[in-house]
Formats: sequence, structure tokens, C-alpha cells
Amino acid sequence: MVVIEKNRKSAISRKTTETDIQLELNLDGAGQHLIDTGVPFLNHMLTLFSVHGFLDLSLRAEGDIDIDDHHTTEDIGIVLGQAIAQALGNKGGISRYASVYLPMDEALVRIVIDLSNRPYLHYNAPVIEQKLGTFDSCLVKEFFRAVSQQAGMTLHIDMIHGENGHHIVEAIFKGFGRALSLAIEPLGTDGALSSKGCL
Repeated sequence: MVVIEKNRKSAISRKTTETDIQLELNLDGAGQHLIDTGVPFLNHMLTLFSVHGFLDLSLRAEGDIDIDDHHTTEDIGIVLGQAIAQALGNKGGISRYASVYLPMDEALVRIVIDLSNRPYLHYNAPVIEQKLGTFDSCLVKEFFRAVSQQAGMTLHIDMIHGENGHHIVEAIFKGFGRALSLAIEPLGTDGALSSKGCL
């Protein structure tokens, strides 16, 4: 039996003319977090992702939020996806797949992950409210598109029920954390879970 060392960590820095981001991720953490994105609603959602996924996340971001939150949100998704990919390496010996149904009051979402090295996002979670606080709700999809592309994951996000936009998005971030934590669980085998021998 192969045992995966519980030390899957990564650190990514990314600086552009629009954003400056430093992120550290520990996939084998306990949900500890220190998050400052400059976007209060996104801080809250990433805290939920960390806590419910048992993932340690340290994140500092500065961006052109005087214009809007788009660049900051999307670029954090890029960096988080890169950090997940870096921490997992060749993705050998992990469960690879996971699915989670997660409720938040009247909202119910389904998150399905395949850590396949085939980036794809299916997103069906309409939110009626254009604004959640000061945050543009359309940016949730942009965030997860960036994560899935950079992490090399197939990611399906579906809202089964929901009325309150905050509840829907909160359930998505919690569910994503839980699904990711299940998909990265060690199988006790060597190599990638694939008939091809690699992903």
C-alpha cells in the first residue's frame, strides 16, 4: 500500500497591472485561514471554502476594486487553481472523483469534481440578485471558471433549489470545499486512477 505524505502544500504569487496576489494553500490542513482580498463578500466565501474543506488558506490580494471586483475575483480564482494543481502534483494516488449535495436553508446545490487534467466548468446556478452586498453575483461563475481551468479539473455546479442569492452562493463555496477535500483523499494506491496509467 502506498501512503501519500500529508504535506501537500503550495505557494503562488501573481502580479499584473490589475492585481497583486500571494496565496499559500495546505490541502492537509484544518481549515485555518487568513484572508484579505479587499472584497468583503469574497473574503466570507473563501473562509467558508477553507473551513468546510479542512484546507488551510492564507491569501492577500490587492486589486483595482475602485473599478469593480472582476479582476480581483477572477485572478484569485486563477491563483487558487494553480495552487491546487501545484499541491497535487501528478494527482497520483488520490480518489480523483467526488460529489456533494449541500443545503443552506432553502438552497440546495450539487458539486461534482473530477481531478482529470481536463478543465471544464458546467455552471447552472442562477442568482436573481445582481448584487450580494457590493459583490456582483455574476462573478461567482467567473471565479470557478478560472479555478477549474488552472487546477485541471472538471467541475459541475448545479443549483437544485434556491431563492436567496446569498444562501445559494454560500452553499456553492461550502460544497466546493467539501467536494475538493473528498476528491483529494488518498486511495492507498500508486499512480493516477486511470486505465491509461496517467491523467
